[in-house]
Amino acid sequence: MKKGFSIIMSAQFFSSLADQALLVGAIELLKTNGSPAWQIPALGPMFALFYVLLAPFVGAFADAVPKGKVMFYSNLIKIFGCLMMLFGAHPLLAYAIVGLGAAAYSPAKYGILTELLPPSQLVKANGWIEGLTIASIILGILLGGQLVGPHLAPLLLSIDMPFINTGIDTAPKAAICSLVVLYLIAAAFNLYIPRTQTALQPLSHSPLTLLRDFASCNSRLWADKLGQISLATTTLFWGVSGNLRIIVFAWAAMALGYTTTQASTLGGVVAIGTAIGAVVASVYMRLDRATRVIPLGILMGVLIIGLNMITNVWAAIPFLIVLGMIGGYLVVPMNALLQHRGHNLMGAGRSIAVQNFNEQACILALGALYTGMTRIGLSAFIAISIFGLLVAGTMWIVRRWHQRNCVNHRDEVERLLALARCDEVH
Repeated sequence: MKKGFSIIMSAQFFSSLADQALLVGAIELLKTNGSPAWQIPALGPMFALFYVLLAPFVGAFADAVPKGKVMFYSNLIKIFGCLMMLFGAHPLLAYAIVGLGAAAYSPAKYGILTELLPPSQLVKANGWIEGLTIASIILGILLGGQLVGPHLAPLLLSIDMPFINTGIDTAPKAAICSLVVLYLIAAAFNLYIPRTQTALQPLSHSPLTLLRDFASCNSRLWADKLGQISLATTTLFWGVSGNLRIIVFAWAAMALGYTTTQASTLGGVVAIGTAIGAVVASVYMRLDRATRVIPLGILMGVLIIGLNMITNVWAAIPFLIVLGMIGGYLVVPMNALLQHRGHNLMGAGRSIAVQNFNEQACILALGALYTGMTRIGLSAFIAISIFGLLVAGTMWIVRRWHQRNCVNHRDEVERLLALARCDEVH
C-alpha cells in the first residue's frame, strides 16, 4: 500500500468509532428524555437524510477540494452536531447534522482510495478499510454502551468544571461530550492525509448544473453492465444493515430481555463476523470475480428471517457471527467493483456520491418503513421478517439480472471484466 494509506485508515477509524458510539448515546438520550418509541428507529433515516439531499453537491465538492481537507471539515461538522445534542437541540435534528458531516466525509474517504491505489489493490484496500471500519463499529457500539452504562457514566458525571454549569447532568450527555475528543483526533489525522496526483475538477457555482451533472453520473452508473449489479447489491446491503443496527436493539429487548448496554454487545458480535468476512474476501477475492458472491445475498436474507427463532444468547452469538461473515464477504468485492466502475466512468468523488445517494436513499426508505411499523405497533420480529424477505427476493432478482446481462450483453460484460484485470483507468 502507498504512503498515506495508514493515515487514511487511522482517520477513518476514529471518526467511525465516534459515529457508532454516538448512535448508542443518541438512543439512550431519547429514552432518558421520554421520547416516543418511534423516534429511536427514526435515527437511521435522519442520519441518511443529507446523504440523499446533498449527493449532487458533496461528490463534486470532494473532486474540487483536496480530499484530506474535505474530511477535516466534515469532522468539524460532526462535532457541531454533538454540541447541538448536548445543549438543547432535539436529538433527531442534531443527529441529522452529524449525518451531514458523514455525507460530506464519505466521497472523500472512498474516493481517495481510487486515486491513491491501482484497481488490482482495490479489493485488498476495501478489505482493510472495511475491516478497520467494522472494528471501529464493534468498539464504538461497545464503547457507547459502556459510556451510558452503570460503571463509566457515574465517573464521567463526576468530572466537574469549577464555576461553570455545563448542563451535562445525564449519562447519555456525558457520553456524547466525551465523543467530541474522538472527532478531534480524527480531524487531526485528516490534516496529514497526502495530496494525490489526480487533478482537481472545477466546482460549478450553479446548483442546476451540479444537479444535471449528478443525474448524468447516476444514469451512467446504472446503465453500466457491471456498475448496475454492484450498485444494486451494495444499495440493498447498506440499506438493510443500516436499519438492522437499530432493529437489533428492539429485538434483543424482546427476545433476550436486554438493556441498551447489553444489546450494544450483540451489535459488536455482528461486526466481528463482518470483519472476518471482509478480511477473508480481501485475501481470496479478485475484482473480476466480484459478481460470484451474489448468491450469498440470498442466503443472508434467509438467515435474517431465522433471527426470529433465536431466544438464547448462546445461540444468538454464533448465529450473528455467521450472518456478519456472509455480509462482509459479500460487500467488500462488490464495493470495490463499484468504485472501479465509477472511477472509470466519472471520477472518484462523484461516483462515491452516486453510491451514497442510492444506499442512503435505501436506508431512508427502509428506515421510514420500520419507523411506520413501530408507530402502528408492529413488533421487531415482523420487521425482521420483512427485511429478510426483501433481501432474499431482491438478491434473487439481481442474480437473474446479471445472468441476463452475461447472455444478452456478453461482449460488453467481458470487456468490462477485462478492464477489472488491469491497472489502467479507461
